[in-house]
Amino acid sequence: MNPPALYITHRLPDPVMDEARRRFRLVAEPTDQTPAPAELHQGFSQAEAVICTLNVTVDAALLAQAARLKIVANFAVGYNNIDVAAARARGIIVSNTPDVLTDATADLTWALLLASARRVVEGDRVVRAGAWSGWAPTQMLSAEVTGKTLGIIGMGRIGQAVALRAAGFRMPVIYASRRAAPSPAPAWKYLAKEDVLAEADFLSLHVPLTDATHHLIGERELERMKRTAFLINTSRGPVVDEAALVAALQNGRLAGAGLDVYEREPAVHPGLIGLPHVVLLPHLGSGTFATRVKMGMICLENIAAVLNGRPAPNRVG
Repeated sequence: MNPPALYITHRLPDPVMDEARRRFRLVAEPTDQTPAPAELHQGFSQAEAVICTLNVTVDAALLAQAARLKIVANFAVGYNNIDVAAARARGIIVSNTPDVLTDATADLTWALLLASARRVVEGDRVVRAGAWSGWAPTQMLSAEVTGKTLGIIGMGRIGQAVALRAAGFRMPVIYASRRAAPSPAPAWKYLAKEDVLAEADFLSLHVPLTDATHHLIGERELERMKRTAFLINTSRGPVVDEAALVAALQNGRLAGAGLDVYEREPAVHPGLIGLPHVVLLPHLGSGTFATRVKMGMICLENIAAVLNGRPAPNRVG
């Protein structure tokens, strides 16, 4: 018997690709580029299973072409790029990759927080440009981290992992979320979102992108934050009104920001580019080799389960 047909929208790490080729028949060899609409339609129409990434929109029109498709395995935790209702209507399973990228994303959140507060990227640029004239008492003074208040919006797996790391910096943790989270000692304080905004020295976002969280942080919320506060976003770009953020940073309403995600990826608001007190990364939250391999293997396991008549371990919706 021929192995099942699998379409992968983007090239995955080599161990995942090797395993995919061993277990399935690839509809096409994926590349690092996002497929054109015609390529997507062709791939979905031929496949029994698809692994797609978060920058591929899987809508009702695309699913309508997929007569043989049984599962779409999203190479991400969030699945706002997939019309889950349309998939369900066609009997197509949707799966994701929870848990495995929690620590990698939490680590990167702290990298952004520290780099933003301590002006790490600015300092690197000064040294590389040969513009450093030597140590001086007032050179590139930055913000304290230890002992400051960490505010978190969205206390799911990643939010909790970020909060746990705050203990090493003796930072009190306050948070807003749909429900209270299990709290270690010292206790995390569960507050209303407005109070977290007002009290946090560093505000870190860890919510999924839904209709309710689109522009969760906008002009009104930024006005409520301290002028000395920093905003860190490793969740989804459209959670933040990027134009409002640029205005707040330009007007001194916010001390700085660390961003891994953007409202219209891969486009970045041009106002962010020239701001020295902003650290910008190209969506690297889960981007360790080990994590991306695990994510790919989870996708393959979900696919194997569904194609063999078993429930998907990570079914969503």
